[in-house]
Amino acid sequence: MTTVTAHQQGQHRRRPELAAFLRNRRARVTPADVGMAPGLRRRTPGLRREEVAQLSGVGVTWYTWLEQGRPINASPQVLDAVARTLRLDAPEREHLYHLAEVAYAPGRQNDAIEVGPEIQGIIDALDPHPAVVYNTRYDVLATNPAYRDLFGVPGIAETGIRNVLWTLFTVAEEACPVVHRTQELPIMVATLRGAYGRHTGEPAWESFVEQLSAASPYFAELWRSGDVAPPGPRVKTFRHWAAATDIRMTSVSLSVNGLPECRIVAYTPADEESGEQVAALRRRREA
Repeated sequence: MTTVTAHQQGQHRRRPELAAFLRNRRARVTPADVGMAPGLRRRTPGLRREEVAQLSGVGVTWYTWLEQGRPINASPQVLDAVARTLRLDAPEREHLYHLAEVAYAPGRQNDAIEVGPEIQGIIDALDPHPAVVYNTRYDVLATNPAYRDLFGVPGIAETGIRNVLWTLFTVAEEACPVVHRTQELPIMVATLRGAYGRHTGEPAWESFVEQLSAASPYFAELWRSGDVAPPGPRVKTFRHWAAATDIRMTSVSLSVNGLPECRIVAYTPADEESGEQVAALRRRREA
């Protein structure tokens, strides 16, 4: 006779609860809440599964399985991304962690920044110029369509991690959207290090540094250097698989009142040719 442990019984009960909780919270969030057009013939009372997956930076199949309560593993970064998309408050976020059987660290509440429709509207209004909202760990909190055009890295959504450093350090060099990696990535890591001093010992930060160091020896090497730098304006060169030439963009960071340790980063073409490439990516998206 097979013996069912107390843990297995608890797991059996939690998975249906997780599925119901995610469906309920997804139904509460409208497309307008996240800056999306409602579309025609919309039957779903809230966001669709594929929309939650897209906004959270995870695969549609993976999110569907999560919402169906299947026994899949979820990292804290993925749960944070889903929680941001579903606009969960701190108690709801903790409940999500418990249902998904992931250790909950109260310090992660500092990362649960909600980017409201006003900020989303600002970065959307900057289109066709790319714009994004980062926190100091480079988590991607909100983007506009032009930013998603520029950082359209094939296959990156499958990682389930909405963090630009994770993207830049873990994709193959030929797929990395940043051309001059050895110039740009050390500056980004030094900027991360500058913010890390305020978060030393916090589980979310320590886990992120540890996991990215394990995933990228290059990141681990730069992190050990201990270099520190503040964010600032720069001209960066990007590549895109659908663009005819490299794209040179000037980046500017803007602080946001009411969003502690977050910033809007806006990109403008550094020359006429780059402007034409950005416009071509937009035409391709709208075609």
